[in-house]
Amino acid sequence: MTKEKVLIFDTTLRDGEQSPGATMTHDEKIEIAEMLDEMGVDIIEAGFPIASEGDFNAVSAIAAQSQSATICGLARANYKDIDRCWDAVKHAKSPRIHTFIGTSELHRAIPNLNMDEMAERIHDTVTHARNLCDNVQWSPMDATRTEEDYLCRVVEIAIKAGATTINIPDTVGYTAPVESAELIRMLINKVPGADSIIFATHCHNDLGMATANSLAAVEGGARQIECTINGLGERAGNTALEEVVMALKVRGDIMPYTTGIDTRKIMNISRRVATVSGFPVQFNKAIVGKNAFAHESGIHQDGMLKNSETFEIMRPEDVGLSGTSLPLGKHSGRAALRAKLSEMGYDLADNQLKDVFVRFKDLADRKKEVFDDDLLALVTQNDAADDRLKLKSLRVVCGTEGPQTADMVMEVDGTDIETSATGDGPVDATFNAVKAIFDHGARLQLYQVSAVTEGTDAQATVSVRMEEDGRIATGQSADTDTVVASAKAYINALNRLLVRREKSAPGYDVKGVSYKDT
Repeated sequence: MTKEKVLIFDTTLRDGEQSPGATMTHDEKIEIAEMLDEMGVDIIEAGFPIASEGDFNAVSAIAAQSQSATICGLARANYKDIDRCWDAVKHAKSPRIHTFIGTSELHRAIPNLNMDEMAERIHDTVTHARNLCDNVQWSPMDATRTEEDYLCRVVEIAIKAGATTINIPDTVGYTAPVESAELIRMLINKVPGADSIIFATHCHNDLGMATANSLAAVEGGARQIECTINGLGERAGNTALEEVVMALKVRGDIMPYTTGIDTRKIMNISRRVATVSGFPVQFNKAIVGKNAFAHESGIHQDGMLKNSETFEIMRPEDVGLSGTSLPLGKHSGRAALRAKLSEMGYDLADNQLKDVFVRFKDLADRKKEVFDDDLLALVTQNDAADDRLKLKSLRVVCGTEGPQTADMVMEVDGTDIETSATGDGPVDATFNAVKAIFDHGARLQLYQVSAVTEGTDAQATVSVRMEEDGRIATGQSADTDTVVASAKAYINALNRLLVRREKSAPGYDVKGVSYKDT
């Protein structure tokens, strides 16, 4: 049986990055885009070019380097946005302009347009986009809460104006699977010209149904799924790429569709996105969670030893995990480390391996055994050479009474500065020491600690989220000493904030998105 293809549209770099605190650097965006391209993603929504000069430059760079994927930029329904979007994507081998406007009654009130005025704007802006680019996608934002007759009307207008893809967004995660399928089916049956274009689905996870809604839309006739790595996105996130892709692969018996995704690359890109975004993957997350292929129950373990299919519907190798275990310790050499990292999906250059090996040996001296998750933490640590702030040394004194004391040496713009500070606990004292050395107005929004592996010698991964003047940045670090990991994560977040401060463009809100000029 020939399976019909479903296009995978990844918006990690656009909608995913709109998660508060998930903003990525220019180089990180380039890296993620390259990984998405190599994995077989059909369309990469690289960003919102009008949002800032940094976003424009990132989209332009991604467009210039793309090998196979269509590179898409987002634009609001006005000529300025669309022109800027085209300038960013036009050098791609396959460019696309994606323009949108909110069509529900609630969203029509934002630009203060009545139905006829909005219909005219849709016609004019889609026509303008099509005059620039042969590949135009149009989205009626909040489509699932838009009146059915009006939705049919504006979809028809967009098709006649030249849109080649019509995306139907469940912007607020409101719909349910049966409605998702029926909505696509209704549009295909009612709208003239619907058979000449591709319908797409874009679902949010506010009610935990994003994956189900996307798959239902495919059953209804959609042939493009918009999704993100790890389900990253605003509020509760978006449809997770790894979930819909593996669902179509595993359940091809009832969903006869295929994608072009090399699923063996899923785990590697999941880990990388978690690192650069500062959003760790929950342990029980489907497909890519730490426990997705873990079995602790005696009954389960017995079954797995006899036949892995008793309790696993996918092979770990299918998503890029190794099915074997290679314990590493302080006597392990560089070749063993390289082999293990390769099994985990990391093919490091010699200089990268050298850096990881040094940290691996240091960790192995402090631990009896280094586990896969320990290695993951080592590989994903990003101590950038050009960071303005660097931790040189830290000594914390704790007592049962009175405040704790942190003695710290930190490098600031190449100069070592030493200080001592107190606080209500070792972490508070450490953060106070950082602020004493480098005074700042950033506010700590999130402090989260999780053990990478088991045991008292386990590495702790610390995630920190900080906010300053509307700019949000996250930092992450791992160490067997929780306080040291906390200091490094805090300093990492500060370094990211400094980059945001330098690159902030005037005239836009924190995400570079506003409704003015719409």
